[in-house]
Order: sequence, then structure tokens, then C-alpha cells
Amino acid sequence: MKKTLVERSKPLVQKVSSTRGFAKIAPHVVPVMDKVVHRLTKGKVLLSAQMLPGVVLTATGAKSGQPRRTPLACMPEDGGTFVLVGSNFGRTDHPAWTGNLIKHPDAEISWKGKDVLVVARLLDGPEREAAWTAVLKFWPPYASYAARVDRQIRLFRLVPRGDGPPAG
Repeated sequence: MKKTLVERSKPLVQKVSSTRGFAKIAPHVVPVMDKVVHRLTKGKVLLSAQMLPGVVLTATGAKSGQPRRTPLACMPEDGGTFVLVGSNFGRTDHPAWTGNLIKHPDAEISWKGKDVLVVARLLDGPEREAAWTAVLKFWPPYASYAARVDRQIRLFRLVPRGDGPPAG
């Protein structure tokens, strides 16, 4: 069976996304493009999701209390849960969205055009280690991000919750 262009380009994208140059440029370009395309397609398309599955996370700002929308790569799991990786493209600080989820774990994601209410749980201990192993198999460049920083990259499991508006 013939591979698609996306499948053929995946090794190159992984190599490029592991570089320090990508880490400097991507945080300023990728989220902006994703937000625009997501809005124009009424939540059905994220450009970055052509290579990795992606969601748009809406979480309550830890400091502002205002809704914050962030396009993110995710690792879907069996059973309808998702793992989010706070890699920040291998930059030194934790991404702001991770602090938002720590303070306000009730959130919402847009997944393939559908809004899903979720509860985020910061993973630690053996559960984090198991998720980290799975994440590295899923997208190996996360290992190069982790090697560049003096912090433990935060992992969150998002679990869908019942109906009702997000709390917070």
C-alpha cells in the first residue's frame, strides 16, 4: 500500500521538530496558524494535527480567571481519554496552559469538531512513567525536548466528564 505524503514526511518532521531552531520559532507560528484554521473550519481542522492528533484546550487562566484557548498536540488513549504533554517545544519554562490546568482542572477540548468537557489530572509516579513511555513511542521528539530542559515535563490525562458547563 502506498504511503500518503504525511506518512512519508513524518521522519523529516520529527527530525526538524527536535531542533533548537524549531523550538524558537514554532511557539510563535504554530499556535497562531492553528487558531486561525480552527476558527475558519468551525473546529474541524488543526493544521498541526495533520502530523499529530490535536485538540484546542479551553482552560480557565490561573491568574486572570478568563478562558484561555490553546491548540495542543495530544495522544488519544483507548477509552476516550487524552494525554497532553507540557513540553513547550523544549523551552525552559512550563507552558502557561499547564499552570491553568493545575489550578483549574475542569476544562473543555475541541476534538475533531466536537466540544468535550474534561477533567485534567497531572500525572506523577508510576502512572506518569507509563504515560511518558507511551508518549515517547507516539512522538519520539519529546525525548529531545526533555533532554534540553532542567524541569520534568508535565503530563496531564484528560478524562471526559458529564454534561454541564466547565467549572471554574
